[in-house]
Amino acid sequence: MSAFKHLPLELRPHHDGSAYYVSNQAPKLLDKVKVRLRVHEALGEVTKVIVRYSESGEAFPSAPAKIVATHGGWSVYEQTITMHNPKMNYRFAIHLASGEVVWLNTLGLHSLSQPDINDFRINTFSSAPAWSAGSVMYQIFPDRFARSAAADKHKLPSWAISASWGDEVIGSGRGTSEQFFGGDLWGVIDHLDHLKKLGVTLIYLTPIFPGNSNHRYDASSFAQVDPLLGGNKALSALIEESHKRGFKIIGDLTTNHSGDGHEWFTSAHNNPGAPETDFYYFGKGNKEYDSWFGVPSLPKFNWKSAELRKRFIEGKTSVVAKWLKSPFGFDGWRIDVANMTGRIRDEDMYAEVAQIVRKTMVDVNPDTVMLGEYTGDAAYEVQGDGWQGAMTYSNFTKPVWRWFHNTKARGNGADHATPGFMGPDGNMLGTGRDLVASYNMFIAGFPWHVRLNNMNPLDTHDIPRFKTFAIDGSQTVAAGLQFSFPGIPVIWAGDEFGLDGWNGESSRTPLPWNDERPSDRSMIETYASLAKLRRENPALIDGSMRWLAAEDEAIVFTREHKKQTVLVLATRGKIKDLKISADALAGLAEAKLIYGDAVLKVGKKNAHLTAGKLSFAVWRLPAA
Repeated sequence: MSAFKHLPLELRPHHDGSAYYVSNQAPKLLDKVKVRLRVHEALGEVTKVIVRYSESGEAFPSAPAKIVATHGGWSVYEQTITMHNPKMNYRFAIHLASGEVVWLNTLGLHSLSQPDINDFRINTFSSAPAWSAGSVMYQIFPDRFARSAAADKHKLPSWAISASWGDEVIGSGRGTSEQFFGGDLWGVIDHLDHLKKLGVTLIYLTPIFPGNSNHRYDASSFAQVDPLLGGNKALSALIEESHKRGFKIIGDLTTNHSGDGHEWFTSAHNNPGAPETDFYYFGKGNKEYDSWFGVPSLPKFNWKSAELRKRFIEGKTSVVAKWLKSPFGFDGWRIDVANMTGRIRDEDMYAEVAQIVRKTMVDVNPDTVMLGEYTGDAAYEVQGDGWQGAMTYSNFTKPVWRWFHNTKARGNGADHATPGFMGPDGNMLGTGRDLVASYNMFIAGFPWHVRLNNMNPLDTHDIPRFKTFAIDGSQTVAAGLQFSFPGIPVIWAGDEFGLDGWNGESSRTPLPWNDERPSDRSMIETYASLAKLRRENPALIDGSMRWLAAEDEAIVFTREHKKQTVLVLATRGKIKDLKISADALAGLAEAKLIYGDAVLKVGKKNAHLTAGKLSFAVWRLPAA
């Protein structure tokens, strides 16, 4: 039997890319970087630890690592590697006196050497602004957030179906994209105090450019803000007021497609001689064209076009640059369907486009963030050289949904029971063990600096509300995980009001500021208290993450930082006595409960955890 098979989770060797284990969090080419590994004596007698690392495509073993610290049965091994290339990977070989070699990579311990794709990753692309990883994000869909007094003066566009603020949202079929509630940017300004109360620090606006739909992902121009939202004046005022109150604010940009009403498209459609012909994939005299998933209203951009690049993404006069500069001043972009941008048939300009967009942003304002949307696995493509983080669902959202899945979900009829691309893997019941295993698999390919800047949503404007498909009362625990896992917690507007939504469209609900629809405001204080918890404990922002227990009904992990350690417990069901080795964490006897109401008792050999159903608790410990 392999030496590690008998080891409890909390005593297994550990390494991640955090500052606790990697000395240089933003290395440059040829910098020397110290990497550390923690090994407990329960594994067996260790004769040496080797770092197997890549250099110019070849793999090399390091000299044996040195022990630099020992405590509570743990030994910390350290070795130095040189950043010979912008991207490098490495894993550890732990040699035991028994003759066995145990390998550690991003997926855990192994008795056989492993494929390089699962190695730890380090690169020179750590460029996200300092404020990003510590953010609390709030996502706003402008049509549904709030109407100002000025909204009543806007003339209804020809495509729109007028709706009163308390009307039921059309969730599918005719009128879904045309139902118009009339929220505007002045309305966002009116409710900034609400966001401040929640503890929000970063506002994310879905598209603000004019289009022929309520979602505006079918832009008809990138040159102005939709007058229905208050125009350029309203955006300038919103950004200025947000900055005064300490918020950052980012926009939403569609680099994959425009709308079929866009001035570039209408100029070239059926007109092969137009300068914009090569902006799209036209055929048959510019009558036919490629579009996003065949949707004719969303024609796909052709990034081979030098002129398109100049107008849209490249240089200080481009669309990307314009809205980052005065008199506007966005603090970054979320890029819609980033995973599809620049890709069609045998063409793949994905990475090139991402890097051009990022260079433009840096040239205008290096203190901006660029997040890319991925509905699926983003890990091995989002490495920080383009997108600095991902809006993705595989690594956080889906595992959490599974753990709290309600097998009798309150869908709007049986035909609405499957939640879009959250199903089937997000629409099934899983255990705490499943959550940990799935999270580890999908997070493994991210460098640490990207992992810290990934968005961690429970839900968004594209998927159903978490509450609708989760067991009653579980949102408080799931939100706790958002604020304690590495990454940016995301509150989708309306989560704090307990709103329901059985698919993405129906979750785009006008907020009930004046009780226009049934709501439950109990989550407002929960989010505010979690934001305060995260703000006051740096370990919850960039501390390392180590799993201590994973059972059907409970998970336990620690976040370790040079200033402090925190211990986190989350439960689905009641736990009477969850045991963790007293050696798992230094200072367990000094643990102070700072959130929740679970009980921790520390004995000579084990720590004992007791908690009720749907508990979330956090203890603060001294730094390791």
